[in-house]
Amino acid sequence: MAGMRAEALALRLTELAGTGAGDLRSLVGEFRRSEVLVPVVEGSLLSVELGGIRWLFAFTDDAALARFGVARGETFHERVPVYGARLLDQLIPNAGEPMGIALDAGSETGMVLPPVAGIVPDAVAMDAKDAHAAGAAG
Repeated sequence: MAGMRAEALALRLTELAGTGAGDLRSLVGEFRRSEVLVPVVEGSLLSVELGGIRWLFAFTDDAALARFGVARGETFHERVPVYGARLLDQLIPNAGEPMGIALDAGSETGMVLPPVAGIVPDAVAMDAKDAHAAGAAG
């Protein structure tokens, strides 16, 4: 189990899914403080590339991870608990490609945290690079 903070994160995701409205900044803050579970397959953190972005899968608890595995026809025997802040501040900047987080993928409350300013460090945020290029051109 990921922990009490992850339960708070799961609750915030449920509220957001139920109302369609919420404070993204607050959700990102809760993610940063939460310990989430990242599945490991063949020695690598589970991710997928889609639309030029690598999406790292993270889950708020074992049940969410298990549901994702069932939907994919897989069982994930290995997973690592890691704080969201570590993913956003250390892993993503060192990925060498645009990377975001797919949180509780496949669930009704799942959401993505894209590689944009305010979520990931500006140095690796896709929109920050565009803004810097536009500023330099103007």
